[in-house]
Amino acid sequence: MTERDDPKAALRHYLRATRDDLVWKLDGLDERAVRLPRTATGNNLLGLLKHCLNVEAGYFGPTFGREFPTPGELVPLQAYDEDPQADWYAREDETKDGLIDLYRRVGEFADQTIVQLPLDAPGRVSWWRPGHQDVTLHQIIIHVTCDLARHAGHADILREQHDAAVGWRRETPLVLDAQDWPTYVAKLTTLADRFA
Repeated sequence: MTERDDPKAALRHYLRATRDDLVWKLDGLDERAVRLPRTATGNNLLGLLKHCLNVEAGYFGPTFGREFPTPGELVPLQAYDEDPQADWYAREDETKDGLIDLYRRVGEFADQTIVQLPLDAPGRVSWWRPGHQDVTLHQIIIHVTCDLARHAGHADILREQHDAAVGWRRETPLVLDAQDWPTYVAKLTTLADRFA
């Protein structure tokens, strides 16, 4: 059976690819560059990664009765009472390399949940509102993949704002190398200005 014939393998493939895409956006950047806020709400590349690793640890851990082997490395739920943004930035004692390593270990932990349980395995998301807390593994894989894809898209934009590095995937960037980007941007600006 190939990955195309196995729904669980296909779902896992896209989750892992999205996870890898997010990590790739931090390549070659120093600690300051990955921490620097790039939006009015403070979004930064390392914060996106930290948020996503905590999302995966929660959804593929407690939701299915599992605990990450080193829970002290994650943001505990009670931390959000004091700081609702606790998982959106790296503390001073956390490093880019350390959080990437933690994310890889969280990814292995999430993959174990996916491999060990059937797609219809029941779970419970305690932080969702009552009446919506009961889930299946299938639902959670899709939910987490969509969440990670959204944040990988954020990372695409943040990275492009930093140093104009673009690309969809490391192996297939899908970016026109010969494109004259300044001319293209000027063309779009002129078009937009017609509506001013």
